Amino acid sequence: MKKRWIILTTFAAALGLVLAGCGNQSSDKASNGSLASSQVLNLSADAPLDTIDIAKSTGYGQTGNVFESLYRLGKNGTPIAGLASSGKVSKDGKTWTFKIRKNAKFSNGQKITAQDFVYSWQRTLNPNTKSQYAYLFTGIKNADKINAGKLSPSKLGVSASDSHTFVVHLDEPIAYFKVLMTYPLFSPVSKKVIDKYGSKYATTSEYMVYTGPFKMTGWKGTNDHWSFVKNDQYWDKKKVKLSKINYSVNENPSTILSLYQSKKLDMAQLSSEQIKNFKNSPDYQTVPYSITRFLAFNFKASNSKVRKAMNNKHIRQAISLSIDRKQLINKVIGDASTTPRGFVPTDLAKDPKTGKDFADEAYLKGTVSYDSTEAKKLWKQGMKEIGEKNLSVTLMSTNDNDDKNISEYFQVQLQKELPGMKVNLVNIPDKVAYSRAAKGDFDIYVSGWGADFTDPISHLQVLQSNSGYNYGKWSNSEYDQLIKKAQNQDANNKSKRWNDMIKADQLVVKDAAIAPLYQTNYSFLINPKLKGVIHNTAGTQWNYKTAYLEK
Repeated sequence: MKKRWIILTTFAAALGLVLAGCGNQSSDKASNGSLASSQVLNLSADAPLDTIDIAKSTGYGQTGNVFESLYRLGKNGTPIAGLASSGKVSKDGKTWTFKIRKNAKFSNGQKITAQDFVYSWQRTLNPNTKSQYAYLFTGIKNADKINAGKLSPSKLGVSASDSHTFVVHLDEPIAYFKVLMTYPLFSPVSKKVIDKYGSKYATTSEYMVYTGPFKMTGWKGTNDHWSFVKNDQYWDKKKVKLSKINYSVNENPSTILSLYQSKKLDMAQLSSEQIKNFKNSPDYQTVPYSITRFLAFNFKASNSKVRKAMNNKHIRQAISLSIDRKQLINKVIGDASTTPRGFVPTDLAKDPKTGKDFADEAYLKGTVSYDSTEAKKLWKQGMKEIGEKNLSVTLMSTNDNDDKNISEYFQVQLQKELPGMKVNLVNIPDKVAYSRAAKGDFDIYVSGWGADFTDPISHLQVLQSNSGYNYGKWSNSEYDQLIKKAQNQDANNKSKRWNDMIKADQLVVKDAAIAPLYQTNYSFLINPKLKGVIHNTAGTQWNYKTAYLEK
């Protein structure tokens, strides 16, 4: 859905929180044949946690291990058993009825009820909570009006007919609703606990209760280390093999690598500089993410000349075709990232009929490839149309080393390929860049988007005219109508909905609404003894519920 417009370092921080680490393992076995409870992983994070209040979180990369919703995210983005023992949807697709497990408990032993779900969702949508992810509730009856302060949270389309029956009413069918219900944001919280702790709630790991396979300890709110320990109240605790997961913040790639090499980490994410030295290591693996990096054009730029240029399709197309994406990946980025097929990344969703990848089906030849001759032709045509012979634009990016290198590449490449083009660079801290982008204070912005869940709409909704995350303000009525159809009249027809989204993705690249740059893949060194970890490209990427270190 309409996810935050995320810049690279925001991704890096979120992804760093899920890096897996070292292990001490016991040779003992539990009586049921599972690995003993002494199994411990030491994990590396590259940024401290900002909060453990799921309603206020800015990322959910690791919290799916301590908070569980109605379902969990299994292999290949498939929903698997969670706090709901069953779920069924009405024929019209607008009403979901979930049965909450009778043995579901919070980590303090308190029973989890349907009323806890009602309270949790209403709390998140209350505008006073200021949830950055409240948009994920869009489509649930009255959710948007409540979050905008136009209705009381009590009017949300959810109810608990009894302690184990949770009912959700939708405005229209949501084809990906079951997948959405794997997101930790939709986990229940305890009103009793919130009332008990008051302003202390979620300020430390002690003032919180958990619903997932692990619970958190040792987090004081600002410290750079914390732990997940096995939750003995978890409904499916027999399948949890790890007794503890320790996290410590390590920001320097060299430090992380050194810790891995000294067997103090079981997984280490490699920097671009490190990859070339370890590509042939038996421990080397690439890990895909559903993240598309792209150039965002500001259609309402403050400078009138720039605004005219950004609103000219031929100029936008020329900029996109001037980018040698393979060279960008191989020579500048230097990691396992891949060239894009469109806006929606590969390996995110499969055609419900053919099983083909969405990005492959949507791909239009000649839209996101390097073509110097065509770029110059379109540039000349576009500049003639706006009555200009030269153009000076500011390219904004974060001051992260990777982003700086990328922006410097664009400066050289665009000035070389497009006569009369001058690119001025602004490299600023990520929070400042994000703030300026949100205000529309840029000409061109090195940006990116990561899917919240395994459905193309997670990317496509971002570019709707009315999206609060469409900072470039591109607006296309045909595109808006296609997304509306996919979300409404065609929501219950898998084939029609799929075709709506295919057309929408193709429209993005044909109109050069943005310029897709590359799809992110990260490189890791992973201890081959680490088994049972479930990784997904979207949503809660790392699931340690069944992880263990083999003997």
